[in-house]
Amino acid sequence: MSSKAIYPGSFDPMTYGHMDIIRRSAEIFDELTVSVLNNVNKTALFSVEERVNILKEATKDMKNVKVESFQGLLIDYARSKDIHVVIRGLRAITDFEYELQIAQTNRKLSGETLDTMFLTTSLEYAYLSSSSVKEIASFGGNIEACVPDFVAKQIYDKYKVTR
Repeated sequence: MSSKAIYPGSFDPMTYGHMDIIRRSAEIFDELTVSVLNNVNKTALFSVEERVNILKEATKDMKNVKVESFQGLLIDYARSKDIHVVIRGLRAITDFEYELQIAQTNRKLSGETLDTMFLTTSLEYAYLSSSSVKEIASFGGNIEACVPDFVAKQIYDKYKVTR
């Protein structure tokens, strides 16, 4: 039986912190689905399609990683894929409090068939967040330590920043 997991998120934009979790999860599971959430209640910098394409490009050398998008409840999406493990990355204790509540809710709502596995982000990426990357880029700051070059270019283009 092969092991499968989902790594869901908004990935707006994808950062090296996300890539750290993706790489490590791909080493643990036979199949990892990176799932871009289409959250209609949030205004995103990148469309869902753009985020999926960015992640596909970033993970193209990882043969057991696939990238998709989803809308609605994670438990319904996981059930439709017959996946029982969710991956979540943690940077700090504040992340844990928020993520624990979501994990417990998903476990309960899924009929106790969906578990969450937490991976702590590698220390070199613990400071990273998508919102801080967007803020730095919007003011023309250097984000090369935060995201791959091809992602930085797309972020700067969105903000009409020339570097």
